[in-house]
Amino acid sequence: MTTPTGKINLLGLTQPQLEQFFESIGEKRFRAGQVMKWIHHFGVDDFDAMTNVGKALREKLRACAEIRGPEVVSQDISSDGTRKWVMRVASGSLIETVYIPQNGRGTLCVSSQAGCSLDCSFCSTGKQGFNSNLTAAEVIGQVWVANKSFGSVPAKIDRAITNVVMMGMGEPLLNFDNVVAAMQIMMDDLGYGISKRKVTLSTSGVVPMIEELAKVVDVSLALSLHAPNDELRDQLVPINRKYPLAVLLDACQRYISRLGEKRVLTIEYTLLKGINDQPEHAQQMAALLANIPCKINLIPFNPFPHSSYERPSNNAIRRFQELLQQAGHNVTIRTTRGEDIDAACGQLVGKVLDRTRRSERYLSERQASDVQTNQVLVQSS
Repeated sequence: MTTPTGKINLLGLTQPQLEQFFESIGEKRFRAGQVMKWIHHFGVDDFDAMTNVGKALREKLRACAEIRGPEVVSQDISSDGTRKWVMRVASGSLIETVYIPQNGRGTLCVSSQAGCSLDCSFCSTGKQGFNSNLTAAEVIGQVWVANKSFGSVPAKIDRAITNVVMMGMGEPLLNFDNVVAAMQIMMDDLGYGISKRKVTLSTSGVVPMIEELAKVVDVSLALSLHAPNDELRDQLVPINRKYPLAVLLDACQRYISRLGEKRVLTIEYTLLKGINDQPEHAQQMAALLANIPCKINLIPFNPFPHSSYERPSNNAIRRFQELLQQAGHNVTIRTTRGEDIDAACGQLVGKVLDRTRRSERYLSERQASDVQTNQVLVQSS
């Protein structure tokens, strides 16, 4: 992709794309491997630092190419070790990226869009509206920035980043080509060498693109379910009106079956007090997923400003888990991490230059609701 400087940004190019680039400027294809290692193993953005690349080629690269990651606006570190970066992308919007260390793993939660083109009712990112898809360089650039912050060493055994989840801001499957390219770099040995089992794409249910994904990569798949029936899911996850549960789960099951190797579908389920956390919901969910190889990740709701939803009690969360386990499902409860820096699941907002006016409408609705609530309280006092 050409940047505002008129140069090609090499950061977001896969190995085959880099090989094509070098051929296009009259150079040998093997140069792609050399430069890719400098970019992703060493975190280099200066061609002069590439000591095994000849001076003439370095000068040629400076004239037509660059290595440009997202601009880091801020970095916060939680008391539990979670890190959050706020980065500015080319559109001018701010996105957020989160690193979560836990149980010997280091998981990086990566964004795919500035804002989100969907509007799930319980997610703060969606209430920010939508500006743009991120480029491949802006997606992989989040890994590049985080990796550099820990010190890039190509032969490092104890990697800081062991897992990547496409669960940050945005719906990854609605930015298909750029997300796929970035994931290919993540898994490439000349990139970050992360196992396909440890790169996970999370979707709210874009069925046609699940089919396309199976044709090009074999990363792990997570489904943002959040409701065990179509009536409730239509309200919480509006894309369900287009791709209802039967169609969606069929597509997910076909994707997993193509992977083989005893791979399973991860089910993400945000628990909302009094909305989707009742025993009947657990029973419906157990039946819905009875024949699908899966593991279920329960996520207690993380509050954000002006939201009308609440976190269920610990007893309600454990009871929901127990009912699913009694039905034979593998169920975990996600530990809330990074809440003190607003880095918990569902709290990522960045600062989106909203093109949809969704954020404006949402704020107006919540303010009107707050005024009405206050009036009722005054009248009753």
